[in-house]
Amino acid sequence: MPVISSEKNPEQLSLTLVAEFPVEVGRVWRLWSDPRQLERWWGPPTWPASFERHDFVVGGAASYRMTGPDGDTAPGWWRFTAIDEPSSLEFENGFADQSGEPDPTMPITRMVVTIEAVDGGTRMTTVSHFASLEQLDRLVAMGMEEGLRGAAGQIDALLAA
Repeated sequence: MPVISSEKNPEQLSLTLVAEFPVEVGRVWRLWSDPRQLERWWGPPTWPASFERHDFVVGGAASYRMTGPDGDTAPGWWRFTAIDEPSSLEFENGFADQSGEPDPTMPITRMVVTIEAVDGGTRMTTVSHFASLEQLDRLVAMGMEEGLRGAAGQIDALLAA
């Protein structure tokens, strides 16, 4: 499994996931820049995502829908705030209602992804930032940490294909 660590940090209002892969940086970058690649790993294994929109530019947006094993759906959205190919990206990450509009009752996180060369491959660090401890605790209780670990755990098979 590529996940090295995941850490909830209440003081910094963050959740950090670190994973390493035995491929070059550009290959890991494409996991984020190509929506068809994202569909093969974003979301827990039993909740695959379908990206309806993926405008991968600063100010651009993405919208997706994860579908569970019983057919339930969980729509989400991203707004890209920074992109520095191939080393980092930042985006706001939120829940959407069934029509795809942002759900104002749910928290918005800011995700920062860094991709860097390390001995033997590439390290990907994803840091989710929360507005409050309540939001951090709420999303972790909903399974965010396990979901991120499960999603990243699917990447090795994708890279090997």
